[in-house]
Amino acid sequence: MDKQFTSFIGDYIENHRAQFTALSDNIWDHPETRFEETYSANLLADALEQEGFHVERGVGDIETAFIASYGEGSPVIALLGEYDALAGLSQHSACSEPNPLVENGNGHGCGHNLLGTAALSAAFAVKAWLHDNNLLGTVRFYGCPGEEGGSGKTFMVREGLFDDIDAAITWHPESFSGVFNVQSLANIQTAFRFKGIASHAANSPHLGRSALDAVTLMNVGVQFLREHIIQDARIHYAVTNTGGASPNVVQPDAEALYLVRAPQLDEAQDIYQRVINIAQGAALMTGTQLEVRFDKACSNYVPNRTLEHAMFNHITEFGIPEYTDKERQFAEQIHNTLTKDDLRNAKLNAARSGGEEGERWCERQGNKVLTNEVLPYVESKELMYGSTDVGDVSWVAPTVQCFSPCFAFGTALHTWQLVAQGRTSIAHKGMLLAGKIMASSAIELFLKPDLLAQAKAEFTQKRQVTPYQCPIPKDIKPSKLK
Repeated sequence: MDKQFTSFIGDYIENHRAQFTALSDNIWDHPETRFEETYSANLLADALEQEGFHVERGVGDIETAFIASYGEGSPVIALLGEYDALAGLSQHSACSEPNPLVENGNGHGCGHNLLGTAALSAAFAVKAWLHDNNLLGTVRFYGCPGEEGGSGKTFMVREGLFDDIDAAITWHPESFSGVFNVQSLANIQTAFRFKGIASHAANSPHLGRSALDAVTLMNVGVQFLREHIIQDARIHYAVTNTGGASPNVVQPDAEALYLVRAPQLDEAQDIYQRVINIAQGAALMTGTQLEVRFDKACSNYVPNRTLEHAMFNHITEFGIPEYTDKERQFAEQIHNTLTKDDLRNAKLNAARSGGEEGERWCERQGNKVLTNEVLPYVESKELMYGSTDVGDVSWVAPTVQCFSPCFAFGTALHTWQLVAQGRTSIAHKGMLLAGKIMASSAIELFLKPDLLAQAKAEFTQKRQVTPYQCPIPKDIKPSKLK
């Protein structure tokens, strides 16, 4: 490994620590849900523009998506940043008990305030390296909105925004450090709206046609379907409209939102069609009309082993942050709010990524509240039972991701505990570490064309087996959280 450029990257990001920390905290302070991230997107885009990047805003016909570029020529290395929050997860910072800032307000329950800022710090550092060394090549920051339930990157891929990149690099906040080396699940999200006829539930029920009955029957039908799908598939739902709060009215409108997941897109599509059939059956049974409204989808993530091996070298080079006694005390307080199942699940996920060495890593981790070593790397064939729209990027360009420790070990994503830690110095250290790893991984691709060629050859070989099919139809537009 070239110590010269890793030292440069480490020094650069540390010297700009205050700027990056302030950006991340500012985004945490203004949590915005999918495709509504106007403040956060402008904050990052403005910072990139001020640093000398050329910024295109509103790309892909998405108001809060943007691309910032520096340099010229090849290779073109993309750094992916997210900045959307989650609804209902408002929480005070550095607080070890549930305590919302705003009742039912938004919160950064997946650490995307850190995710986007770390990618920005990497873009700044790579730009400085290219400039100081007078090197050809282009570094791009992709401002990617709506990852949570919106599949913003999938829409951006559909519009061809990644067609000319040579590789993509990103990360995700976690409670440990390692390579994101597993496949994710493809998914399809669709709303099913039933339209019936209102009537007096006692005096003239025979005149009514209950949309709520249709939703109920659909849910029952899908419940029976779950026994007859592949083991690794998942079907989730939420009743988003019950038709009202009056039991003496036959409900004329009701709606359910379904999310179907499976290891491969074609598997998800097959299950999705069976769910549609059940919805149609529910409409027939209740005499209601059915409207199927496609919301979003994303593909499964395809790991690139060539890039993973290269990134792992940088992960081990930078190691684990050092923590103060005060940070450990707060992590202990958060750790005490976690259940045995939380901790067991965290170790299961780590072991799944790290194989037998990962299992031994978990044993060494024991009851530590903050990890003290990098998770070992293996070319894992395991599944992550979640989804990410980074998956679609990985189908059009070699893509690599890492995890960086930002929280007490065992902290689950999409929880108040994660929000509470996302504005602390523990999270800041993990964020800056991720920036160093991504920047160093990018520069290695600029300096080693043979490595990039090997990564692209691996990518091409996989694409020849299964060509890419965008899972979102051309006529579907990104939708905000309702």
